[in-house]
Amino acid sequence: MKLQLAIDELNLEQAMTQLEDLVEYVDIVEVGTPFVIDAGREAVRQIKKKFPELAVLCDVKIMDAGAYEAQLAFDAGAEYVTVLGVTDDLTIKGCVDEARKQGRQIMVDMICVEDLATRVPIVESLGVDVIAVHTGADQQAAGRTPLEDLIEIKKYVKNVKVAVAGGISSQTINAYLALNPDILIVGSGILNAANPVKEARLIAKALKGGR
Repeated sequence: MKLQLAIDELNLEQAMTQLEDLVEYVDIVEVGTPFVIDAGREAVRQIKKKFPELAVLCDVKIMDAGAYEAQLAFDAGAEYVTVLGVTDDLTIKGCVDEARKQGRQIMVDMICVEDLATRVPIVESLGVDVIAVHTGADQQAAGRTPLEDLIEIKKYVKNVKVAVAGGISSQTINAYLALNPDILIVGSGILNAANPVKEARLIAKALKGGR
């Protein structure tokens, strides 16, 4: 079970500083969508250069031009690239084809996919590596929880890894670990904590106990 640190609201300098303190607890660092908008692919390049031991995920949430946009992220050094589950199958397949060329991985973000029972088998058949449960911030504000979505998606995923994201912290982690996701994605739960290092340590410890 891996811990993915999602960096969304920091600039590049702030992110590099935070990673210096958190790197020992993290397996994958996510250059989140707002971070990519702010810093571009340079964020991927700089993080990979300074922290080569970390896998880097570029959360570009591809919706079109799958092969080309995936290539841009992979060429910058990303090991993982995200594509949206609501997009066209050809776009997802393009991402997968590019990932295979470069020996990298594709994570499908299932945010706003309404019919998981139908969509998950199709996404799996396209050869993706990870399917991610993602309850968006706006959905959480309306009362939906990632735990509900994780329970639902685990019914349908058969052959690929499962990741889960959305409002997870050391206070709620045990409920998620009970469902045995492969990747636990935490952002503000660590970065906005009173003591980010302590929070990351607690989560990493819980993950090791969950293996």
